[in-house]
Amino acid sequence: MLDINLLRNNPELVKENIRKKFQDEKLPKVDEVIALDKEYRASKTKGDYLRSQRNAISKKIGALMGQGKKEEAEEVKKQVAEIAAQLAELEVKEEELQNQIKTIMMILPNLIDPSVPIGKDDSENVELERFGEPVVPDFEIPYHVDIMESLDGIDLDSARKTSGNGFYYLKGDIARLHSAILSYARDFMIDRGFTYYIPPFMIHGNVVNGVMSFAEMENMMYKIEGEDLYLIGTSEHSMIGKFIDTILDEKALPQTLTSYSPCFRKEVGAHGIEERGVYRIHQFEKQEMVVVCKPEDSMKWYEQLWKNTVDFFRTLDIPVRTLECCSGDLADLKVKSCDVEAWSPRQKKYFEVGSCSNLGDAQARRLGIRVNGENGKYFAHTLNNTVVAPPRMLIAFLENNLESDGSIRIPEALRMYMGGKEKLVKK
Repeated sequence: MLDINLLRNNPELVKENIRKKFQDEKLPKVDEVIALDKEYRASKTKGDYLRSQRNAISKKIGALMGQGKKEEAEEVKKQVAEIAAQLAELEVKEEELQNQIKTIMMILPNLIDPSVPIGKDDSENVELERFGEPVVPDFEIPYHVDIMESLDGIDLDSARKTSGNGFYYLKGDIARLHSAILSYARDFMIDRGFTYYIPPFMIHGNVVNGVMSFAEMENMMYKIEGEDLYLIGTSEHSMIGKFIDTILDEKALPQTLTSYSPCFRKEVGAHGIEERGVYRIHQFEKQEMVVVCKPEDSMKWYEQLWKNTVDFFRTLDIPVRTLECCSGDLADLKVKSCDVEAWSPRQKKYFEVGSCSNLGDAQARRLGIRVNGENGKYFAHTLNNTVVAPPRMLIAFLENNLESDGSIRIPEALRMYMGGKEKLVKK
């Protein structure tokens, strides 16, 4: 959410940002919120004047009663009552105006960083850098479900019966590999100085509204019927929510956190969930990283966060690239974002396995996360990034570590989590 002072002082900057995000339908909202804000401030000014009048007049009542001028005192009481009635009306009006302003402010996009490439959608995202040599072996690589089934590691039919499409049973070595990757990701981030968390997997609606836009919430979140609770789509939601309505000591920054959680997503607009496959699913697990920091440090942390993911994947012999999201592909709360994509030798292309985002002070404004600094209080900056999200990451792992005989090579970094195994063998 933007600072209202920005709209008051530089509405053209806000409008230009909206144009860069190709959301011209929101342009009239800027003038609308400025008009509402003007009306709100005028109402506040009038209210302050009436309160001062009420206080001044009220002081006369005691003096008049002390002088025995009861009738005059009663007349003054009537004036006070009239002012009180006017104030009550103004307070109702002010609350309505505040709600109208907040509703509009919640849909205005955050100011993007000047370095963000301008483009309408994800087709105009920009490749930044490649890490590792993408290889296509001289043998055929099966579909990832076929690889898993050859290792007796997945049961989609049973999951379809119990839960529907978009769910799965992992078993045997594949289930163990899934857990091993998450355990390794946990320790990888702890070794980089992050504090490990297991957060709540359900959060209140006000936290949801604080961490994401309404459109994202509608498309992603599962609501618990009859309760003010939502299943989280990523642990970032509850980890940022952890700081709601808090004032952090500047000396306690940055807060660097890494969290494990299951994730639940509707995947609305996905044009149907694949019956065979674990690329787009309703339930998965993820290791996340979250940073709460001073504004001047957020870009430094943004660079560090995506590099953590690149380093993690390279230790598992998986080639990756970074892809910067263009303006039209950025969610409204984001200042800057890039995807980490893994190489698929089967498809001969890269596909997304994680996303790194700098949200500036947008989430902090919505959630009331402030910092007590030397020069007063200010809103913190928040960032998040995926360390790893199996089972999607398993696709990249299996394809890039597949041998010609159908076995799966286990990179050295992962062997201690797999009981010392160096490879997985076809059943």
